[in-house]
Amino acid sequence: MTIDAKGKYFRELNGEIKACQDDEIIVCNCNGQRYLGSGLEKKVLKINGVPGNALGAYLNNCDLYVNGNAQDATGDTMNSGRIFIYGNSGDATGYSMRGGALYIKGNVGYRAGVHIKSYGDLKPVIVIGGKSGNFLGEYQAGGIIIVLNLEGLPNPAGDFIANGMHGGEIFVRNTSEAALNLSSRLVVAKTERSALSEAAVHIGEFAKAFGFDFEEIMGGVFYRITPNMRNPYKQLYVNN
Repeated sequence: MTIDAKGKYFRELNGEIKACQDDEIIVCNCNGQRYLGSGLEKKVLKINGVPGNALGAYLNNCDLYVNGNAQDATGDTMNSGRIFIYGNSGDATGYSMRGGALYIKGNVGYRAGVHIKSYGDLKPVIVIGGKSGNFLGEYQAGGIIIVLNLEGLPNPAGDFIANGMHGGEIFVRNTSEAALNLSSRLVVAKTERSALSEAAVHIGEFAKAFGFDFEEIMGGVFYRITPNMRNPYKQLYVNN
């Protein structure tokens, strides 16, 4: 089924999407309507245009494709499924994800991956093709964030990366430890390809979706960031 979003208020458009019985739904002329695909289950939703905030919030076992950019809070608290953004995504991308995967061909804004966390057997994943704004992975409690830095920037992860991180891991490609300017409450290590097996699965999905060379991407240098669990909040609030 194809739905024309032109001139429709977000509640009307969401109502049509949720009422549709087809397995695949195509939305054309999307122009900032919010909450598209929120709570959707067992569907394929393809969006032409720019969806508004909270695309795919609380998503359950669906595939969402955006042929354009997305606004803020894409994948907010999503449970499972996949979201593919063929452009850029705004601030708070992947906010509080607890499962599923987000693949962004371009860049993301500030505070991507804030407080993502694993839940039971679920493990959230965010793969960013370009760069991130500041506070990537803030308060991260689980899951994986991968910054591929396909543009080759000195520091593609922004400032204050993993601030307050206490779980999960972040991989940043083709940068340096000095450029990342990490807090002492984090552990960073240059990572060999043999240790990237789980991340490589998601990098493969990214490359397949967006037409990149998987081997070329994997030939880059990756740094793995994890919390320093000996004392992750040392001197964050008081001298201790």
